[in-house]
Amino acid sequence: MQALSFEVNGRASYGLMVDGGIREARDDFRLRYPTLRSVLAGGALSKLPQNVADDVLAVDGFRYLPLIPNPDKVICVGVNYHEHVEEMGRELPRQPTLFVRFAGSIVGHDEPLIRTRVSEQFDFEGELAIVIGCRARHVPRQEAYDCIAGYACFMDGTVRDWQRHTTQFTPGKNFHRSGALGPWLLTADDLPNPESLSLTTRVNGNVMQEGKVEDLIFDIPALIEYCSTFTELLPGDIISTGTPAGVGAARTPPIWLREGDRVEVDIGPVGCLQNTVCDE
Repeated sequence: MQALSFEVNGRASYGLMVDGGIREARDDFRLRYPTLRSVLAGGALSKLPQNVADDVLAVDGFRYLPLIPNPDKVICVGVNYHEHVEEMGRELPRQPTLFVRFAGSIVGHDEPLIRTRVSEQFDFEGELAIVIGCRARHVPRQEAYDCIAGYACFMDGTVRDWQRHTTQFTPGKNFHRSGALGPWLLTADDLPNPESLSLTTRVNGNVMQEGKVEDLIFDIPALIEYCSTFTELLPGDIISTGTPAGVGAARTPPIWLREGDRVEVDIGPVGCLQNTVCDE
């Protein structure tokens, strides 16, 4: 099942991608569950297929919102692939390297990414994101997958010089509309083995990053176990698992995103997130 959030006729909504088109959740269902996040919180995701309209929305009749427009938190994992650790000149982490993103820094599929006017160093990072489906605290790794509602593609757009102002990544990871999440949520029951996934990031059709989820330094259960130890994970929370090697900052010369560039994060069955870069 592919669930997604979108805007139609000037209002935020959600529904399912069905037979190549989008079907909006019915009015009565949205009255009870106003957002996709509230669907997850209410344990009603499995009811969504029986509660969508028969009509398919026209392609030009909606725009994609971030998969979860209003998450309680977005936790991102840095340097979580061996080759990416090497290319960035860092030491192998003993614990997950974490930072947070604000909801306002994230756009949906096919929405413009904004390259800030204060820096030339706008970089791409394709990642697999986990969407939490229930309240979770102190989760042992053997129970981690029970907490996952599904998976999505994430573009962790990074302003590198601002990331490096201090040891804290926050400024470089939170410029307005610099990242993207979507296109939809592939539910966990449709992906029993996420470790088998491959990830490809393309810029203007050129392959820049390739990685396999099985190569994560801290795998998905380890991340959920670690994160749920210091905070309560809530339905709709996002954990982005890290990016493989090939980022623009590690190349000689560096490759930075420019206005008009098209970035694709392709994770096979999870989807292909696509965004175009615009100058601020």
